[in-house]
Amino acid sequence: MDYSKMSASELGRGIGAGEIDPVALTRHFLDAIQAHPMGPRIYARLTPQRAMAEAEAAKVRAANGQRLSPLDGIPVSWKDLFDTAGTVTEAGSHLLRGRIPDRDSEVLRSATALGLVCLGKTHMSELAFSGLGLNPVTQSPPCVNDHDAVAGGSSSGAAASVAFGLAAAAVGSDTGGSVRIPSVWNDLVGLKTTSGRISLKGVVPLAARFDTVGPLCRTVEDAALMLAALEGRTPIDLRGQGSLKGRRFAVLQTIVMEDLRDAPARAHAETLDRLRAAGAEIVPFDFPAIEGPMKDAAILYTTEAWGTWGKAIEAQPQLMFGPIRDRFAAGAQFTGADYVAAWQRLEAARADWARQTAGFDAVLCPTAPNLPPKLDKLMQQGDYYVTENLITLRNTRVGNLMGGCAITLPTGTKSCGLSLMAPPMAEERLLHLAKAVETALA
Repeated sequence: MDYSKMSASELGRGIGAGEIDPVALTRHFLDAIQAHPMGPRIYARLTPQRAMAEAEAAKVRAANGQRLSPLDGIPVSWKDLFDTAGTVTEAGSHLLRGRIPDRDSEVLRSATALGLVCLGKTHMSELAFSGLGLNPVTQSPPCVNDHDAVAGGSSSGAAASVAFGLAAAAVGSDTGGSVRIPSVWNDLVGLKTTSGRISLKGVVPLAARFDTVGPLCRTVEDAALMLAALEGRTPIDLRGQGSLKGRRFAVLQTIVMEDLRDAPARAHAETLDRLRAAGAEIVPFDFPAIEGPMKDAAILYTTEAWGTWGKAIEAQPQLMFGPIRDRFAAGAQFTGADYVAAWQRLEAARADWARQTAGFDAVLCPTAPNLPPKLDKLMQQGDYYVTENLITLRNTRVGNLMGGCAITLPTGTKSCGLSLMAPPMAEERLLHLAKAVETALA
């Protein structure tokens, strides 16, 4: 078996059937990471002793018919902002260099309690504040479709670990698109959960009112199983969710369809045609009220990010990559009154969005309007870095601002994805729907 190309769900079934040894599986991934030329650009550090101990325990449980979950014994990677007891956790920043937590984050504890094996920590954008995945301070993981391009951020190494076959699944975070952008550019499924659904205790923050935890994986089934593991509960059953007949989708037109690059534009049009052919109703949807919150995003994000990190950055500004430091510092210009008023406007827009989208199964848009940029060009052209970073996160940010859950699915065109957005706490319904869409696009 080629473990590196199998989904986490398939691997889990193999363990349950006695066909796959969790110890051999974990050793395979650890050896693959060490041998792969991209390994050092993807993983910040490994946790081999922990991984092998967890795999040994999973092997015993499997032999005794006492598996803790469908993913018991499955090796996964963790973005380097999830606290890991006794292991350096730096969130891609030299501001936190050498930081060693004394306990696991709550979400890692939940996953470990259900048998997931921790392979190690993956590289990421500095303090999670970039959609590109470019990090000259530590490492910039490559895109699986273009090794000279960035992987997307900020969960860059998380996506690369799965796409390059160096983890069965990965755990990342999403504040403005940081699970979905690296997922789309690496042809993965990425789930942005509702803010507040999964614990952020022991997760290095960026903007806590928007920060969310979510999986990056190969299939919708994997996403459903990973969500359950991150929450410490029994997963939903996705069987029998193959039809799109009678489903009604709103296709957002406002802002997200502007300045699409050729490949994402073609992929989106072709994807909608396939959904129609599968029986779905496709309805163009204009929502001008989103324009205000999109303009307010600088206030909403940078004010909170600067409030969280401003003192540390001012104390050692030389430790940061300039464009990331400047993005944080932009938050210093806004007042408390600016921030409160922006949130009031956002909450009004969220209520309007909920009313206008209530009659649809999901709201659709292209996940990213662009393709992964070349790393060298981003480093050499400062203006290009700024414009690409802003447009990269533009479409995904809609989901964060409107406060719901969202998932990106591969379209079959490399580095182009379809985003489905649903109301807050509707992850189960969204996953059922995404499974049907995945089947239609297969």
